[in-house]
Amino acid sequence: MKSDPAASIRPIRENELPALLELYRHLHPADAVLPIGPDLERLWQRICSDSHLHYLVADVAGALVSSCTLAIIPNLTRGARPYGLVENVVTHPDFRRRGLGTRILQSALALAWEQDCYKVMLLTGRKDEATLRFYRQAGFESGVKTGFVARR
Repeated sequence: MKSDPAASIRPIRENELPALLELYRHLHPADAVLPIGPDLERLWQRICSDSHLHYLVADVAGALVSSCTLAIIPNLTRGARPYGLVENVVTHPDFRRRGLGTRILQSALALAWEQDCYKVMLLTGRKDEATLRFYRQAGFESGVKTGFVARR
């Protein structure tokens, strides 16, 4: 895997919601397309104004080709240091195996450490060894904690 030097890793811009939603079609292809309307616009404004939420993207020639979300959660343990949660890691299929996902995750970790997080967690529903190896190589350890998910 070689890194794509043409890609810049940066925070998402407020006007890039349509491009992000298009990228998310590769994350959960069976999900219904979200129509951009007033409710979604209000949610996006709320997300963009929340200093605890960070949407990082890989930009190649103006196209969003990879992304992840980092939530910084305030905390009253561990010396009142926050912790981070990474979600929605996705890279467009045409841009996989170029190091972009790794760069996105390393940027998320760097941001979390800048915010004095004492840990960063990432959950995945994927079981294939290639995906698990990808997360390990990006700096995440498996087997440290046990994850549980409740769904409504």
